[in-house]
Amino acid sequence: MNQDKKNEFAANLHEKSNVKKVIGVVSGKGGVGKSLVTSLLAVTMRRRDKKVGILDADITGPSIPKAFGLDVKAGATEEGLYPVKTKSGIDVMSINLILDNSTDPVIWRGPIIAGTVKQFWSDVIWEDIDYMFVDLPPGTGDVPLTVFQSLPLDGIIVVASPQELVSMIVAKAVKMAQMMKVPILGLVENMSYFKCPSCGEKHQIFGESKIDEIAKKEGLKVIAKIPIDPNIANLCDKGIIEMYNEHWFDDFVESMDK
Repeated sequence: MNQDKKNEFAANLHEKSNVKKVIGVVSGKGGVGKSLVTSLLAVTMRRRDKKVGILDADITGPSIPKAFGLDVKAGATEEGLYPVKTKSGIDVMSINLILDNSTDPVIWRGPIIAGTVKQFWSDVIWEDIDYMFVDLPPGTGDVPLTVFQSLPLDGIIVVASPQELVSMIVAKAVKMAQMMKVPILGLVENMSYFKCPSCGEKHQIFGESKIDEIAKKEGLKVIAKIPIDPNIANLCDKGIIEMYNEHWFDDFVESMDK
């Protein structure tokens, strides 16, 4: 896409906001753990004492508040909306933080959903954010297109799983980013394997991993391979993802923060 054309759709940041870097987390299909990856990246970066924000752009399937145990509503003044802070100080804005009831479905058409995402960028006061992670809905539809066109993305991370059609699905997400001229920072494979707690052997439950093959073909790097770990699901269910104790993203976050 022509850069001038892209700039026509750019959404303005709130005058009281300050966001230095914006990283999108995308996937070609649903159910691959994109929100988990977003959460883990944010927590890892926050542990480096950076000011971190999460913009939950998955309007019809928001899961970020649940992972962080957020049950309060976003504050609002005449100036704008204020994100909700997690226990460790990550700023979060999600549709579930402004709905009366978090279980109410969002039954809106695409343009309204896309407009809401832009409002989360323009009407929310993001104070001194070093890194903002944007959790996008899966696929290449209205909302991902809106984010690619309207937000100043410094790069995206593509999340995949080891299932059969993943190579084709990942290629779609990668090609969308290339067409929109957004840098691809790397690939993350979730549910990559299961490590037996008794013997330590790794079992590839969803089939042999193809992530290295895909990365080589697309000229990308593999950021992390996350195993199937019941403890992660337990932390998300209890809203305490900030207590996770693994280091899958340490090297990547360190390289970003140089």
